[in-house]
Amino acid sequence: MNIRVVVPVAHKRFNQVAKDEFAAWSADTTEVSIVNLDEGPESIESECEDALVVPDFLRKAKEAEIAGCKAIICDCFADPGVRGGREVVDIPVIGPGEASMLLAASLGQRFSVVTVLRQVFPLLEAVAWRAGVDRKLASLRSVDIPVLEVGDKTRTSSALHEQAVRAINEDGAHVVVLGCTGMMGVARQLHERLAFEGVDVPVVDPVAAAMKLAETTVALGLRQSRLTYHKPKTYTAASTAV
Repeated sequence: MNIRVVVPVAHKRFNQVAKDEFAAWSADTTEVSIVNLDEGPESIESECEDALVVPDFLRKAKEAEIAGCKAIICDCFADPGVRGGREVVDIPVIGPGEASMLLAASLGQRFSVVTVLRQVFPLLEAVAWRAGVDRKLASLRSVDIPVLEVGDKTRTSSALHEQAVRAINEDGAHVVVLGCTGMMGVARQLHERLAFEGVDVPVVDPVAAAMKLAETTVALGLRQSRLTYHKPKTYTAASTAV
């Protein structure tokens, strides 16, 4: 199956690393294709930037369906455009934030999300509420590192560990979720470090959660409900009118 990953920013600097990471979590029979937006923000750290993603994301979703892709993943933990995308296409549209939180809610009594900046907390609270897991959200914590700088693995890993320990000890988290898809390749290391310190809690990688949910949804022959995500009458691939 071909799964299209839409990197929802108007530059290509994340494209190759995103393709490598999503492909690393995919099955041998899955082909991962990557596109970014033609128009949109540099990164997503606010409601405004979240909204700027939507028009071109809808176009990219429709293009993916026309190209024969079996599912679409939005490469951003805030899931911008995902709900609208589910209305305009007949293939599954997966958001890493929702996928991660649903998985985390099944792995422990309460979970905490460790994300980039405090200013994105409202975006992630909305994801939890829409996914119906807000009661299991112990806390949101930030590493105080902008999205465009989380590629510094040494700095990011150290800050993630500090905030994960605080989430467990102070907030009562039983599961830790990495709250940015740019935090690639550090979940296993963080889990092992916590376990070595005597705290064996799951650490959810949003890239892995999104990819596996996409593959499973396709394999089961499922897609979004049309009672929830109604098909808009006026949308076409060349227009963002909904």
